[in-house]
Amino acid sequence: MNYPSRLIEEAVNAFSRFPGIGRKSALRLTLYLLRQPGEESQQLAKAISDLRSKVVYCSSCHNISDEPVCRICASKTRDKGTICVVADLRDVIAIENTGQYTGVYHVLGGLIAPMEGVSPDQLKIQSLLDRVASGEVKEILLALSATMEGDTTGFYISKKLAGQPVRISTIARGIAIGGELEYADELTLGRSILNRVPFGG
Repeated sequence: MNYPSRLIEEAVNAFSRFPGIGRKSALRLTLYLLRQPGEESQQLAKAISDLRSKVVYCSSCHNISDEPVCRICASKTRDKGTICVVADLRDVIAIENTGQYTGVYHVLGGLIAPMEGVSPDQLKIQSLLDRVASGEVKEILLALSATMEGDTTGFYISKKLAGQPVRISTIARGIAIGGELEYADELTLGRSILNRVPFGG
């Protein structure tokens, strides 16, 4: 693709490095920015610069934060006795958006995946064990994906916590509301049957 300006080409190249952004979408973003007032581009540049220079990881849960301790961990209204273990920040956002969880989190930074070279010591598992050893934690809620990696990670953590006076639970897995049984995979359907609950009418 030929561009009328080297600067436009550089901007397109930069945008096209983003996941899911092809060169046509990158060109649309570039042309959009060119049509906007100069201060909008400056605000975008400042937001990106601040993102790289000011964002830190919470010293307690390893969530992304603006401060050494994130807002969730610092909150006096959150239940510090319940820790929801997740793989990454996207899981925290998804759970927070439900408005149903009032505990705190622990972000592992991934899942155990031997085929991809990710071992337990590369994740934030030891700091989770240290938090449990403090004696304040009553429940560990494993909110990990229903994959081989998620199950492996959950099993590993549960084994490491064996003997600790802490309850280990996991999020329910089953058929989605509005889902048809014929389209459910066998693993999901099997788990739904094994983890059945009383019918509430």
